Amino acid sequence: MRTLVGRKEYLENFQELYKSGKSEFVAVYGRRRVGKTFLIRNAFETKFSFQITGLSNASMIQQITNFNLALRKVVPEHEYSVAKDWVTAFQNLIAFLESGNEEKKVVFIDELPWFDTPKSGFIPALEHFWNSWAAARNDILLIVCGSAASWMINKLINSKGGLHNRVTRRMKIVPFTLHECEQFLETQNILLDRYQIIQLYMAIGGIPFYWDEVKPGKSAMQNIEDICFSESGVLRTEFNNLFRSLFNKDEKHSMLVNALAKKSMGLTRDELISETGLPNAGSTTRLLDELEESGFILKYNSSGKKSKNAIFQLVDFYSLFYLKFIKESHAQDLNHWINLNDSPKHRVWSGYAFEQVCLCHLPQMKKALGISGVHSTSSAWRSSAIKNGAQIDLLIDRRDQVINLCEMKFSINLFVIDAKYAEELRNKIGTFKTETKTRKSVFLTMITTYGLQANSNSLGLVQNSITMDALFEA
Repeated sequence: MRTLVGRKEYLENFQELYKSGKSEFVAVYGRRRVGKTFLIRNAFETKFSFQITGLSNASMIQQITNFNLALRKVVPEHEYSVAKDWVTAFQNLIAFLESGNEEKKVVFIDELPWFDTPKSGFIPALEHFWNSWAAARNDILLIVCGSAASWMINKLINSKGGLHNRVTRRMKIVPFTLHECEQFLETQNILLDRYQIIQLYMAIGGIPFYWDEVKPGKSAMQNIEDICFSESGVLRTEFNNLFRSLFNKDEKHSMLVNALAKKSMGLTRDELISETGLPNAGSTTRLLDELEESGFILKYNSSGKKSKNAIFQLVDFYSLFYLKFIKESHAQDLNHWINLNDSPKHRVWSGYAFEQVCLCHLPQMKKALGISGVHSTSSAWRSSAIKNGAQIDLLIDRRDQVINLCEMKFSINLFVIDAKYAEELRNKIGTFKTETKTRKSVFLTMITTYGLQANSNSLGLVQNSITMDALFEA
């Protein structure tokens, strides 16, 4: 099995659950390709008492047959009636588990949503298995996993039926950080500098399966070309499969994501409804919740504004890259991505994508600023002024009466603040102070790739400057 990179916190959580003195019901979820199954199998290796994976697009009979065969693999000599319904299937599992003498019996059900076929009775049977048997013991570790986010969230984690509040631990598996991506490349003997690693991250995010496609001996741009634009590239057709696997009626989720891809500054709920034509109802709120829970969008309250004015942004790197560049490209166009380098469209995208990389690594930024131990809240801010308004993508509002106003700039060289940009920054700071009436000190903080070129424009304007190296901290 390939070496597991990073994921230390998750492994510690699994060990804690394994050693707890009670039965545990663990729901593991996260977007497709994020490495959920690989992580669980590495965490427990040979400790599984029983494990099974659901069949995609299969009937109830096929799913139960799959269950029967999985049970027969671990107890070939055991005599039990072949299950034809889910209640019997789980009773057979109970009989098997009761015959074992393991300190903790680990049951792993992967792709759980696939078992829930129409009118199959799977959910009531699972409820009965947990409520009437497993929960009353202290030696069961039930781990269920699934990529279908809408199912995992609505039918399991937020269940209003027999599984209501039965999940004892929910674990959302998030993408790799830059540090973990760098570690992963090292295990594959792929030598890329941090600037190139960030270029890859801006296009494909921190999804381990995508990074597995990166090949040695090629630059970031060459790898992006091969993975995303070539006829055989894995990510050329991933987008439609991605949403189809995660959500029921994924067309509406795609509509929301498409609308957000066109507005880098984000949209409010009302603006999204106007853009998509979706109803102003709870169903749209549920769609947004599912996209947020799956890591595709981020909801944030603008500093000082009410929650009803919350802004939604598309933060899934691959989805943004696909909609901006891959969707309209042709596989027959050679060197499509390389030829786009430094074009206006490329510069706009790279600036926004780098901002998102920074926002994904806020703990690392706070550590570099020396404020990890200072209580703070992070938010964006949008001016209410129609003319000469301003937008700030990241404010770190600190308990010690300081606000870090963060500007993030992607550049292949030292970043230079010219007179025009310096004036823009002063206007932004002034507008923020005027509209919010804050009494706190405002520190302009620059996050750049290679650092800031000191000149007369930056002197006295910039209080803090950190480079991309800070983002790679563990």
